[in-house]
Amino acid sequence: MKIARIETFLVPPRWLFVRIEADDGSAGWGEASLEGHGEAVIGAFEALRDRVIGADPRAIEDIWQIGYRGGFYRGGPVLMSAIAGLDQALWDWKGRHYGLPAHEMLGGRVRERVRAYAWIGGDRPDDIAAAAAARRAQGFTAVKMNATAEMAMLAAPRFAEVIARVQAAQGEGMDVALDFHGRLHRPMAKQLARALEPLGLLFIEEPVLAEHAEALGQIAALTSTPIAMGERMYSRWDFKPLLEARAVDVIQPDLSHAGGLSECRRIAAMAEAYDVAVAPHCPLGPLALSACLQLAACAPNVVLQEMSLGIHYNEGHDLLEFLTDPAVLTPVEGHLRIPPGPGLGIAIDESRVRAAAAAPHRWRNPLWRHADGSLAEW
Repeated sequence: MKIARIETFLVPPRWLFVRIEADDGSAGWGEASLEGHGEAVIGAFEALRDRVIGADPRAIEDIWQIGYRGGFYRGGPVLMSAIAGLDQALWDWKGRHYGLPAHEMLGGRVRERVRAYAWIGGDRPDDIAAAAAARRAQGFTAVKMNATAEMAMLAAPRFAEVIARVQAAQGEGMDVALDFHGRLHRPMAKQLARALEPLGLLFIEEPVLAEHAEALGQIAALTSTPIAMGERMYSRWDFKPLLEARAVDVIQPDLSHAGGLSECRRIAAMAEAYDVAVAPHCPLGPLALSACLQLAACAPNVVLQEMSLGIHYNEGHDLLEFLTDPAVLTPVEGHLRIPPGPGLGIAIDESRVRAAAAAPHRWRNPLWRHADGSLAEW
């Protein structure tokens, strides 16, 4: 058995699907979405094709090592997203080949379902109460929203609107996680973290950018609110100093950015040794989410799963559109069940993917500027 073909598809609204095909015609699907840089990931697949076409698709770990260590330069979002999409597709192919869900080949299930949360409020959050009520009607009990729009490095603290939005969502019966999105620099993040302390949040996410992770200890000393971080970290080596600093309570590896199901299973095991929870980042497509659910099935410290159903980025195409059976990723009573099917547990409508990819997206995140004209973090 050999890998005969690797295809990539830029699928709207901002996803990159990967399809591998073996020489007997059997196939597996993965997702290598890297928001705003899909074309760069497609370029990275040129080297991967040269390395792994002709390899045995059952040898997932060896292929992962080739993808990571087979080149002198390694790591980073582009290369690790390409490896992630390939890795997911290999697990999907192998599970279908043997008639088993991926999690059964990774040790078997530790749970039947995982609690899910949905987004409200958009990039510049508003209409929070109505959005939270709508999510409650869908059965969700947890939501996440951005804490603020762009914010200067240093300003007088005016957080009343942030607190009011949190309280509005909580008033609808929601547990709330607040995403700082790396938009705040350390002076403001410290003040906002302290101001939010009495609200009983699920967690605050990315209070500073990942490149300033050394500041997390200071912020952690100011609040008992759990701190989450990790969507912009791409391997176990990136997570190692974060865990050793003992400044985070929840890590958020993205299974389409951080080396796929193989690497994120290793990252979750590392986090378990530090008594740190895992809540995988996933504002992406159905293949990324199904890979996350395979991880949730076999990693005991997964506590919560993000999903992009109805998220503000999904203009024109929503999470379930490219599935032949949308029910498998439809939340029930605020939870997602572990898919029982082989591989990643979902079936992709290949004809719809090919038709959509015929007009590939060119998604870019917005550029924001401060009042003085300088570039702001988005």
